[in-house]
Amino acid sequence: MADNWVESTDRDLRRWADERGEKLDEQGTRILLELMRDELGLPGPGELTPERLRSLLLEVFPEAVVAAADDVPTVLAALRGVVGYLRDSGTVTAPDAAALESEIDRVAPEFTEIVGDFDDAEQRAAAEVVAGLMQADGVPMEDREAVENWVREFESLPENERFARTEEYLREVEERVVPPVRIAPDGELAAAARASRLTAAVVALAEWTGERALTEHETLTGADAAEARRVLGLAEAGPAGEPDGELERLWWAAAAAEVIEVEGGRAAPGPALAGLRSGDDGEVLAAWLPLFDAVAVPEHDYEDGLDAAELVQNALTGVLIHLYEQEEPTPPDALVAAMIDHIGEQYVVAEEGAAMSRLLADAFRRELDVLAGWGIVAPAGDEAAGDGRALTPLAVWAVRELLVADGFLAPVVGDLADASAAELVAGLAWHRPDTAVEEIDGWLAGRDAAAGAAELLDVMRTGGPGARNIAATVLHRIGADAAPVVRAAGDHPLVAPYAAMWLASAGDAAGRELTRDEYLWVFVDTVAGMLEAADAAEAVAAALADVPPETDMAAMADELWRIEHPDLVEVLEALGDHHPDRAVAKTARTAAYKARSA
Repeated sequence: MADNWVESTDRDLRRWADERGEKLDEQGTRILLELMRDELGLPGPGELTPERLRSLLLEVFPEAVVAAADDVPTVLAALRGVVGYLRDSGTVTAPDAAALESEIDRVAPEFTEIVGDFDDAEQRAAAEVVAGLMQADGVPMEDREAVENWVREFESLPENERFARTEEYLREVEERVVPPVRIAPDGELAAAARASRLTAAVVALAEWTGERALTEHETLTGADAAEARRVLGLAEAGPAGEPDGELERLWWAAAAAEVIEVEGGRAAPGPALAGLRSGDDGEVLAAWLPLFDAVAVPEHDYEDGLDAAELVQNALTGVLIHLYEQEEPTPPDALVAAMIDHIGEQYVVAEEGAAMSRLLADAFRRELDVLAGWGIVAPAGDEAAGDGRALTPLAVWAVRELLVADGFLAPVVGDLADASAAELVAGLAWHRPDTAVEEIDGWLAGRDAAAGAAELLDVMRTGGPGARNIAATVLHRIGADAAPVVRAAGDHPLVAPYAAMWLASAGDAAGRELTRDEYLWVFVDTVAGMLEAADAAEAVAAALADVPPETDMAAMADELWRIEHPDLVEVLEALGDHHPDRAVAKTARTAAYKARSA
């Protein structure tokens, strides 16, 4: 069968090398032959042309094979061996073999550069993954011996187990990403922390408490609690969960944050009290964060039975993260509904039915008032109607600090201004359109147009489809001063179509309309990039949104199978499964079959 040509060629190639007494990199030549068949779609080695060889080295190999810069001479030697065999076996003519050998020499410098760039990127990515795995296992990164022990143990695991652990870690990382936010300056945050009623109440409680004997449960005595409520202006004691229960909450928050030290049946001022009183912004924020953590992430014990207020407080973490992730203020009714659903998933409350839902709703509205007083949430949106709630800038900062401490990736708008182009492109994947534009403009503002374009073009040469898509988008925000750099990159097969479009939009004389094949290649590249970041249905919908309405998609799908792109089959299968027009979907499925069988 035609599909078996790799086996027969590989066998004959080894025999050819043995007869000539030449050393052959058997693994390397096998990889090259499989790439020719599987990625270039060659029906046999005799179909290798200089153009396809160039595509093999500059497009297919870097994305499909993990190789270091030191491996380049070995790869090129293996490819020269393949060409020599093709010539000596009569599979290609001597002139064709000479053309292939000339193309190897011509492509070698660019291939060396691309593999080196890929190698650097792979090493950085691998180092980040290894560091993340260590941190997930609780390895202190500053402890060199602990790090070395972990590496030895990890490397001793079977390859499939190392792979499984890495895949699981990467899945968890993707799930632990929150949208980017804007963080206020430290001075503004510290001023808000000083002005917070939470700060004032805890400082007043600590100052009033001073050195004092406590009950056996390390709480204030009944008489002391009554006096503390009077001093703090809190209501008299009442049923648990009522607003006057605020004293107990403040007490334990102050103890957890070390504003008050509680030990051996006695209370005393804690080290964080000075931080809350400090005139230094950093010290104030460092002391306020544990206080926020204690009141916003309480842990009431379910085994002792929980009333409505305690159930609501246990659900506060989810509420705060929900508000953190929203682009717009959230109406209280929507927050109540989400909170009740969340509580229903965590605790058995169904038997109380509507009555319990009302109690939870009432308790949650009281909790919103408390959080507002503490400077954690505030009315937003239509201020007159008060129809939404949002986190205050101080709370946005605090929630992000806790998320980062818990291992979340929590981008901050503006953090990419000093990043490399590769870091910018990777970071933009987590941004919404509005914050992405802000990040791009900030990045470009700190760079000369030509230098910025050169960095982006390097990403396009060495990255996958998703990186090319994003880098091309950023490139289009650079002005005509970058034209010489873009023109110089126009010969690279992965960059040429994008360079032509940029030059045309910039009014440069080198700009031109894309050929039909280039247009189709860019479409495939675009969908392939979207498939990296979204499921197939979302990727197809997003790609179709940019297709001109007059486009004949059925005819286009029928043409696509001839395009040489590593992700062609995946793109056609996605179109076949998710295009809303049944005729187009059927044509795409047929094209996918043709592409696989080519």
